[in-house]
Amino acid sequence: MRLGVLDVGSNTVHLVVVDAHPGARPLPAASHKSVLRLMRYLEPDGSIGADGVEAILSAVSGAADAAREAGIDELLAFATSAIREAANGEAVLARVAEQTGVELQVLSGEDEARLTFLAVRRWYGWSADRILLFDIGGGSLEIAHGIDEFPDVARSLPLGAGRSTVAFLPDDPPAPGDVQRLREHAAEVLEGAVGEFGHLPSPDHVVGSSKTIRSLARLAGSTEEGVGSGERSILRRTGLDDWIPRLARIPADARPALPGITADRTFQIVAGAVVLSEAMRAFEVPELDVSPWALREGLILRRLDRLT
Repeated sequence: MRLGVLDVGSNTVHLVVVDAHPGARPLPAASHKSVLRLMRYLEPDGSIGADGVEAILSAVSGAADAAREAGIDELLAFATSAIREAANGEAVLARVAEQTGVELQVLSGEDEARLTFLAVRRWYGWSADRILLFDIGGGSLEIAHGIDEFPDVARSLPLGAGRSTVAFLPDDPPAPGDVQRLREHAAEVLEGAVGEFGHLPSPDHVVGSSKTIRSLARLAGSTEEGVGSGERSILRRTGLDDWIPRLARIPADARPALPGITADRTFQIVAGAVVLSEAMRAFEVPELDVSPWALREGLILRRLDRLT
């Protein structure tokens, strides 16, 4: 079957079309992306402003048109933290359904963590044993830990790259003091979460997923020979910490000249790097593997499992 997965996130509205059937890996067939950066449209009361709502409607409408042109059999459409936590989130969902015909399923932060963990488990297989996962979105940081296809513990923390940029790094490039304030805030939030994972055995494999982490790995990581003809992408905390002050001194419009930093992530990449650094430090992780699969693949896999 041909599936479309529409991800309405804090930073982008991204449609991925895949050809898939049970027992086989999903094969990409088409893609359509619009940059939103919804955090810039948030009002003081926590609602999404009128311009932000119009941006969502335009992006979802364009993605729906692209999905129809691709000849999909089914559309899996979901929204994450930006709409989930907005004061007017329900009204925004209703307008999207009325004007575009797309009904968005709102995922909780724990749902995001569990589905991403499923994708990562399938990618690395059972030989990875116990996995600790970090996933940084625009609005939240997901952490999950377990040995099966669904984690023993899954948490979502308000440490997304976009959210952290708006709250702590208002200047471009950010002031060193603001970067330090974000680092201290992230450390404090993470300290409260680490204890919930303390009863679990040490992980055998630490994995990072999401576009933010993949971008940082291209910038500050390395590659090694992987299974078959593939490469294993690795990000070490020492390399990440070495890049953060240099990255923070570069204006956002110049960062896309760096390896891995795309225009849709350039404004929030510093905050994402700081949050990941503190997450690795809090969980005493010196390095992690970077997964090419994340939330969208988890949704596809769950849908295919239901077919069987």
